Amino acid sequence: MSETEENLPSERETAHEGAVVKAENPFADPGLPPHEHRVQDTDERAAKRSERAVAFLFLVSMLATVAFIASYVAIPIDKIVYIFPLGHISALNFALGLTLGVALFCIGAGAVHWARTLMSDEEVADERHPIAAAPEVKAKVLADFADGARESQFGRRKLIRNTMFGALALVPLSGVVLLRDLGPLPEKKLRTTGWKKGIRLVNQSTNLPLRPEDIAVGSLTFAKPEGLEESDEEFNEKIAKDALMLVRIQPQNIKDKQELAWSHEGIVAYSKICTHVGCPISLYEQQTHHVLCPCHQSTFDLSDGGRVIFGPAGHALPQLHITVKDGFLEAASGFAEPVGPSFWERG
Repeated sequence: MSETEENLPSERETAHEGAVVKAENPFADPGLPPHEHRVQDTDERAAKRSERAVAFLFLVSMLATVAFIASYVAIPIDKIVYIFPLGHISALNFALGLTLGVALFCIGAGAVHWARTLMSDEEVADERHPIAAAPEVKAKVLADFADGARESQFGRRKLIRNTMFGALALVPLSGVVLLRDLGPLPEKKLRTTGWKKGIRLVNQSTNLPLRPEDIAVGSLTFAKPEGLEESDEEFNEKIAKDALMLVRIQPQNIKDKQELAWSHEGIVAYSKICTHVGCPISLYEQQTHHVLCPCHQSTFDLSDGGRVIFGPAGHALPQLHITVKDGFLEAASGFAEPVGPSFWERG
């Protein structure tokens, strides 16, 4: 026997770091480690403490749910409170979010604590078996199903069968009716804005009517309809459709004929509301006349009818036809199309 063969491990066993592994079955199942009992398994007082802790979490969840309902009923929808460090926020939204979050968290935490401390944690090995049932089991299940269908007289009693289908089809309508509580139908509100013929353009920053000379080349000016004040109860709802942006472009640089016809001395007015998801547009590049929505980077060319040149927006920005009367900019008409993102009935 050579010196190399003498150094090879024997056929019966091999040694590795002092442990002997049988060569006949090197992949033997080592089995499960010894089960370690928890404190709650051996000490009933500890188990009672865990039980009380789980019950306390479930009780807190119930109280939070009651507080959620009470908040929904009692807190006015327009109440604003200051909460550090969130600042001024809706009291109703804060109360609903806090109470619902506590209710759901406590249910989850209680269930986890219950499972980890009181439920059985014995390790059980279950041998794998074929998923498919045996032929005799399949035959018995099909026979039982046929017997059940025959005994129920489902096929024979057509009146019962048809009325059951009708009841099952109509009962989901009760959930649809509850959707009415979400608020009044929008009707034509999405198609109209506060702009119409003769409404002056007011600077949203200074609250003063705009003159043509107030719009400088390269600047971006935001406007609102005259008469719309921030103190109005529905200001946020209305400005979400009425917000306007104005830029002055050299007339020879305007590519779209309708845009040129609807402008005044190169001043063009477009809706400030992005046609993707309704974010306010606020970034303007004066060299290219492009405006950028900061939410999802939709980019529009204000020198070419407000068309989309980049991003997920689905259609161009609506333009407002403007003119001048008594030295002030005013709308020559309302928007010719709905502003903002698309909706189902927009067409």
